[in-house]
Amino acid sequence: MAQVEATTERTIAAEAETVFDALADYKEVRGKVLPGHFSEYEVREGGDGEGTLVHWKLQATSKRVRDCLLEVTEPTDGQLVEKDRNSSMVTTWTVTPAGEGRSKAVVSTVWNGAGGIGGFFERTFAPKGLARIYDELLQNLAAEVEKTGK
Repeated sequence: MAQVEATTERTIAAEAETVFDALADYKEVRGKVLPGHFSEYEVREGGDGEGTLVHWKLQATSKRVRDCLLEVTEPTDGQLVEKDRNSSMVTTWTVTPAGEGRSKAVVSTVWNGAGGIGGFFERTFAPKGLARIYDELLQNLAAEVEKTGK
């Protein structure tokens, strides 16, 4: 079983604190910026960063749907970690300043992949597919914080 990783980043025209606060706002913002690959979104506990428990289904491909129940932690300033209780998947969001009124948001997801030929295809194609999904999410997040300044 090899570890599979997908990473995406985007520069956003908003302060790092603004972007991080929007990303950590599971009650209001996160549900709005999720692309169509996500369904059944529900905040079960908390809703603002550390201590949040959130559920969604992620339709990675036409045949692959992950039922995710994520515990959110904030191990360091500017970082959110979502650990899936239903799998080995861990997603880390890091937001850092990137110059005057700009920030860089990086999302990285890792999980233990399958073995054999299925694992080969997973390691080959899953990172690109997940990167496209998260790129769309970051684009939606950028549009949200750039228009509202929230």
